[in-house]
Amino acid sequence: MLEEFKKFISRGNVIDLAVGIIIGSAFTAIVTSLVNDILMPPLGFVMGGIDFSDYFLNLSGGDYANLAAAKEAGAATVNYGLFINAVIRFFIVAWAVFILVKQVNRFHTKKAAEPAAPSKQEVLLEEIRDLLKQQSRAP
Repeated sequence: MLEEFKKFISRGNVIDLAVGIIIGSAFTAIVTSLVNDILMPPLGFVMGGIDFSDYFLNLSGGDYANLAAAKEAGAATVNYGLFINAVIRFFIVAWAVFILVKQVNRFHTKKAAEPAAPSKQEVLLEEIRDLLKQQSRAP
């Protein structure tokens, strides 16, 4: 069983997957910062000072100034503002992955090879074949 595990773990696909997960988690941190620290503040400013991360629906009936206060009080909340941020993050990640895959595919795409011109020997053999066909048909 140990040998089988060694074979499994040393296969290229497993290593590629592990590298992809590590890079993906680092990329997620970058995208999270991009959304929270760069995109959302100007978007909130344009929309009149809106901060999506503080949008929540209080299910416990109390009145709280922001989400942090509601969480501190232990109130049950539906945090739809955080969900909006997560959706925006998802679309940014999806777009970045699309662009990345598109660029990688551009480098891997190979033009269809044009058929090579027949060599002199092939042309000569075709001429001989055609002449033999003509002679066999002649009475």
